[in-house]
Parts: sequence; C-alpha cells; structure tokens
Amino acid sequence: MDTYTIAAGLPALGWALHGGLLARRLATARRDPLTGLHTRAGWTTRAERLMARHPGALVLLVDLDDFKTINDTHGHAAGDAVLTATAQRLSNWCGHHGIAARLGGDEFAAIITNLGAANLFDLWSALDQPVTHNGDALRVSASVGYCAPEQLPVPTLTDALSAADAAMYVAKGHGRRNTR
Repeated sequence: MDTYTIAAGLPALGWALHGGLLARRLATARRDPLTGLHTRAGWTTRAERLMARHPGALVLLVDLDDFKTINDTHGHAAGDAVLTATAQRLSNWCGHHGIAARLGGDEFAAIITNLGAANLFDLWSALDQPVTHNGDALRVSASVGYCAPEQLPVPTLTDALSAADAAMYVAKGHGRRNTR
C-alpha cells in the first residue's frame, strides 16, 4: 500500500471512530442506565413522531404507589428492583405498538399506537404484581393516567402528558391502584 494513501486515510479513519463514539454516547444518554428505557429526551422525540403518524395514539403516565415506603423499608436495591421490574412490564405491555420511558424517580410514560393490541386492564394487572427481591415479595402497585391526544383541542404531546397527569392524580384521589 502506498504511504500517501495510508496518510490520507488515517484522518478519515480517526473521524469515523470519533463519530461512532459520539453516536454511542448520545444513544447511551437517551437511555435510563437502571431500566434501559428511554429518558424523557429520547422518548419525547419518538413519541411526537408516533403521534404525528398515529392520530389515535394513547399517551400514558404511570406513577408507582408508595414507592418511598419500599425504599425506606427494604432499601434502595429493592427500590431499584421494583423500578426495573416496572420498566420491563411497561415495555412488554407496549410491545411493538409503542414505546415506554422512565421520566424520573418512580414516574414512567408510554405511548401506544394500537390500543386494540394492548388492553389497559392488562397493564394495570401487570403493574400490580409483586416483585421478588432477596426472597421478599414486595407489594407493588401503580396509578395510571392516560389521554387520547385526538380528543384535545390541540393534540400536542405536552398537552397529552398534562391531561394524563391530571387523570393520574384523579385516579390517586380515588385510592391507589387505579386507572383514569
């Protein structure tokens, strides 16, 4: 091989490696390190695209009930196990018809494009199952609020999340383990 070709190719190779590393870091930053779900930033972009393509989509907010008690009673490792299990259950429920995110703490979000393929009762039932940690069955439940953006005056993700949040707090007001 010609030394001029090698000398010309080295910077290109360096930039390609650098670009690959940056892309990997960006992808990692858009994923929650504990659960593997999208973070708010990564999820928002995808959710807005799904809403644009699927006007009948459903936006959900999920908040774990009494999560602080789990952390205080069983420790943060138990809390992490509950968060991880919740993330997996929500992701499984979404399947190929939506995406889930961990917004922070014990709050999750999802958008589903085909509600016929995903039943809200199935989600509630999945989230209401105990999580086993160090031989203990930890009682877990969640309140779920949802909104169909097509029913809003202006169907934006921000407004849908606000409506789902309001519905979630109405559900909590009727006692834990509710869906609205």
